[in-house]
Amino acid sequence: MAHWLVKSEPHKYSWEKFTEDKQTFWDGVRNYQARNNLRTMKKGEEVFFYHSNEGMEIVGIAKVVKEAYQDPTTDDERWVAVDLKPVKKLKKPVTLAQMKAEKKLQNLALIRQGRLSVCPVSDEEWETILEMAKK
Repeated sequence: MAHWLVKSEPHKYSWEKFTEDKQTFWDGVRNYQARNNLRTMKKGEEVFFYHSNEGMEIVGIAKVVKEAYQDPTTDDERWVAVDLKPVKKLKKPVTLAQMKAEKKLQNLALIRQGRLSVCPVSDEEWETILEMAKK
């Protein structure tokens, strides 16, 4: 099963608001690579929730509850959304600086392609970040 990372600016949509809402659709993605990642997501897969621009840290884990469908914010058929629900907040957020300093994460898409809003995360990267969140 694949793992993912989605980015959101906390002043636009924070982890706190996400947990309050209990579920949301992930829309507004207008980058082809990020869109292709959304299309690849499968129900039940886990997703890191990353606060971008402010905080710049992974703060929680979500789960895909509905696979890709037409983005309701546009009539353009090229764009899709998925539904996510929060699973749990990380005990300790993992900052971008910490991830950049970890050799096991040197190929993490978040680091290599910083502007990509929906990124794949390998099993090893997933486990490394979870371990970092415990420290």
